[in-house]
Amino acid sequence: MTDQLDDFYCDEVLSGNTPVTAVLETENVLAFYHTRPFYEEHIVVIPKTHILSIITVHQDEMNIMVEIFGVIKEIAAIMDTKFGACTVSTNIGAYQSNKHMHWHVHYGDRIRD
Repeated sequence: MTDQLDDFYCDEVLSGNTPVTAVLETENVLAFYHTRPFYEEHIVVIPKTHILSIITVHQDEMNIMVEIFGVIKEIAAIMDTKFGACTVSTNIGAYQSNKHMHWHVHYGDRIRD
């Protein structure tokens, strides 16, 4: 499947080839500290099944989206309490270096380019 080309999350994280430090895990969602963080505090939230991006979500995957947003909400609330702010973002298309839907929840100064 061409959607899965360049899919670090399926190929490495979910397979266990690249170990990660989990922050929160549910049946369908994994949140973990970014393996190469761009910010002082940088967490990635992914579905455990391959979904290319937010614009390719199918109706039968909406339950996973609800679960993802629940995890994002919980992590964002923790960061807001701890730091007073955070950013939540996702990329689409050419901006998406990893072809597996993922969300960044981060706080602090950018620590690398």
